[in-house]
Amino acid sequence: MSENNNKRMILSILVDNTAGVLSRVSGLFSRRGYNIDSLTVGETEDPSISRMTVAVSGNESILEQIKKQVTKLCDVKEIVELMPDSSVCRELILIKVRTDSTERTSLYTIANIFRAKVVDVSEDFMMIELTGDTNKIDAFIKLLDGFEIDELVRTGITGLTRGFLN
Repeated sequence: MSENNNKRMILSILVDNTAGVLSRVSGLFSRRGYNIDSLTVGETEDPSISRMTVAVSGNESILEQIKKQVTKLCDVKEIVELMPDSSVCRELILIKVRTDSTERTSLYTIANIFRAKVVDVSEDFMMIELTGDTNKIDAFIKLLDGFEIDELVRTGITGLTRGFLN
């Protein structure tokens, strides 16, 4: 399989909010040898249902097989592929940057350009929170290349289909 044939697919999966559901869904991926690029899970407006957002990569055949296999799981209520033109996908990043008083202004400027929030400041560190699509997050991290990143965490992608009126 050529790397160039790989595509990324983001699935929004509604599942029963029961013990072991995350293990059963992620276990399907590992048993079949599929790698999960990103996974987020949370309760929906209905406490008995959770939404899993799973990002996976592969060729078209593998991605189609993943959708079919996930649909067969008894815990799965609904599965929707989040298409770029008809959905909104975001992720959150928290990043702790080592900084001194001379670098702090530059870091504030970069954060403001990206509409990020400074959520913690100490003598030696600044912690910044940023929400956006993957490209925005990646661009922000790239701009911090000259700074010393002490810690970084990304939530992974989450998303919903847009509310189109028919």
